[in-house]
Amino acid sequence: MAFRASHLSLALSLVALALAGVAIYRNTYEAMNMGLQKLSPNFELSESAVSILTLNNNVDQQNSHELSQQSPESCVFSAVRGVVDSAIDTERRMGASLIRLHFHDCFVDGCDGGILLDDIAGSFQGEQTSPPNDNSARGYEVIAQAKQSVKDTCPNISVSCADILAIAARDSVVKLGGQTYNIALGRRDARTANFTGALTQLPAPFDNLTVQITKFSDKNFTVREMVALAGAHTVGFTRCVTVCNSNNVNPAASLSCNCSVTQNNTNLQQLDTTPTVFDKVYYEDLNRNQGILFSDQVLTGNTTTAAIVTTYSNDSNVLFGDFAAAMIKMGNLPPSQGVQLEIRDVCSRVNPSSVASM
Repeated sequence: MAFRASHLSLALSLVALALAGVAIYRNTYEAMNMGLQKLSPNFELSESAVSILTLNNNVDQQNSHELSQQSPESCVFSAVRGVVDSAIDTERRMGASLIRLHFHDCFVDGCDGGILLDDIAGSFQGEQTSPPNDNSARGYEVIAQAKQSVKDTCPNISVSCADILAIAARDSVVKLGGQTYNIALGRRDARTANFTGALTQLPAPFDNLTVQITKFSDKNFTVREMVALAGAHTVGFTRCVTVCNSNNVNPAASLSCNCSVTQNNTNLQQLDTTPTVFDKVYYEDLNRNQGILFSDQVLTGNTTTAAIVTTYSNDSNVLFGDFAAAMIKMGNLPPSQGVQLEIRDVCSRVNPSSVASM
């Protein structure tokens, strides 16, 4: 009997303990539920908890996905485009100037940012003051602003000034109505520039067709690519001082010299009748013998080049495609062998020697 009583007592104790546990669980559950209902009265406890956890998890996954998808190149392109678009909105002519600046950089010893280096009195004379560029090439401040924008917006990304020139030229073409094209990054900046090279390598407004073909052939361009790149003159202006030199102009254009012939004269003559729009009007003008520059009009003096001019004057799509392809090719012209290269921190000057190879 005692044994049975002992077992009965133990059983009753376990039952009491279980009931007490149920009571504690119920009280705790109700307290938690009431607390959450005060915060979110429209949700049950389990539904609220699941919803909050799911929402937080989805946000974390979305942010993680966005971060993983962000491209350093996209940041660079966006930063440069913002500066270029703003500059062209302020002054429409700047688009043509940036295209020309890229061309004048690449055509002298390759795309190395050499044209951006400022002269240093008594010790360094670069390309900016060489006759083809002096008081003519412009847009340096826009490239400097774009470089700074990249540094501010895309930290820990090293992009050369030569790359920024290439991007700015492409964005200018698009902004003025031309066709976009891909820009591959990875150019590096030279620690020198070539004053004489700018004078001898760049096409000049007085160059005849044979000289032009030779200069472009030296850079491995075909005649068709040469005529396509001449299409950059569908936007922009030339200086009055250029027009006042009879060797530089097409006599049939009947231009009058209405400025004092000084190197600093900045009066302008538009290069075609729509100088702020990238279109085929330049080629139409050539077909009417109304090209402005001598070097432009001579493109119609040869059956091969004349046929290409006619093709472009008849079909904008062909022109835009050929121009884009030629710009990509030009943008890939390599720097001269043996030249020291770097990624400049400031486009107008070389880096200190300690960071020359950064």
